[in-house]
Amino acid sequence: MKKTRIQIFDTTLRDGEQVPGCKLNTSEKIKIARKLEKMGVDIIEAGFPISSPGDFNSVEKICKSIYKPIICSLSRAVKKDIEVAASALKYAKNPRIHTGIGTSKYHIKYKFNSTPKKIIEVAIEAVKYAKKFVEDVEFYAEDAGRTENNFLAQICEAVIKAGATVLNIPDTTGYCLPEEYAEKIKFLKENVNSIDKVTISTHCHDDMGLSTANSIAGIINGAKQIECTINGIGERAGNTSLEEVVMIMKQHKKLNFYTKINTKLLYKTSKLVSECTGMFVQSNKAIVGANAFSHSSGIHQDGLIKKRETYEVIDPKDVGVNKSSILLTARSGRSALAYRYKKLGYSFNKSKLNIIYPKFLKYADKKKEIYDEDLKKILNNE
Repeated sequence: MKKTRIQIFDTTLRDGEQVPGCKLNTSEKIKIARKLEKMGVDIIEAGFPISSPGDFNSVEKICKSIYKPIICSLSRAVKKDIEVAASALKYAKNPRIHTGIGTSKYHIKYKFNSTPKKIIEVAIEAVKYAKKFVEDVEFYAEDAGRTENNFLAQICEAVIKAGATVLNIPDTTGYCLPEEYAEKIKFLKENVNSIDKVTISTHCHDDMGLSTANSIAGIINGAKQIECTINGIGERAGNTSLEEVVMIMKQHKKLNFYTKINTKLLYKTSKLVSECTGMFVQSNKAIVGANAFSHSSGIHQDGLIKKRETYEVIDPKDVGVNKSSILLTARSGRSALAYRYKKLGYSFNKSKLNIIYPKFLKYADKKKEIYDEDLKKILNNE
């Protein structure tokens, strides 16, 4: 069966930058955008130009600096927003305007004090207006995760007729269970006229830790684009993590999906985004965390030394990490100790190792981790 290509829409520079305390200047944004281009990202959401002169300038400068990916500019379903978004994109080789409106009962009633009928009218008008500036128009149905499926299908069908090329179905509050989000995408595929003429996109938030699972459920059921950020940064608990969905598709061959992402650049890109934003990557973060390929338990270390695949489903080199790490702690066993000594040029028989090991444990009980200099001390004392 032919593999299906999934487009990667990176919104690190827009949704990712909305994290409190995270502020990128224009030069940092260009640096990250170039790294994303080199990595093979299909679409870069460069910013929300109406929000500030600085953001407008960043989008414009990115358009001048980036050649291969589509450059996307966010707007609300407001004429002035759309005009400013279009103006910021004037130098883009491949421009896209991303416009939309809230569609859940919470947004319609409490945010807009409106009615479903009026919301559809506003959505149609916004897409038609954006279409006057660019051919590629993405429509987002904000809070689609909590939007009743029949109404969501109505508004999607209406904006397709108005000229939308991409439908973004956001789980804005991270509320959906994977099966619920999957059913929503499936419902749209089966109940919206001309749905096959457009690309369905996922945009999932991580409020309940389900953004990656929901995004994968979305593409399994017909979405062809995933919106995500490097390191999963974003509003509140963050967005879908780019590195997670990309590696899931790469490792799980049975899914039959592929992307254009050069995964060997994932770790370097993660570090760049962390440094520029000042957002620390938690040590146990999947794929790019400091402990993602580190092993401290004796049982795990023994298995890893014998065969890497025993405790690693990803080769660290595939994401740009040189090698797995065997960390020595009080939980480490004799095989890990012998392995680390061998790296230092020492080789011991079993009886000698049995003498050294208790000495090592005394050191390890006092320290969180034993380093090479500690190993040499233990040997000298012995």
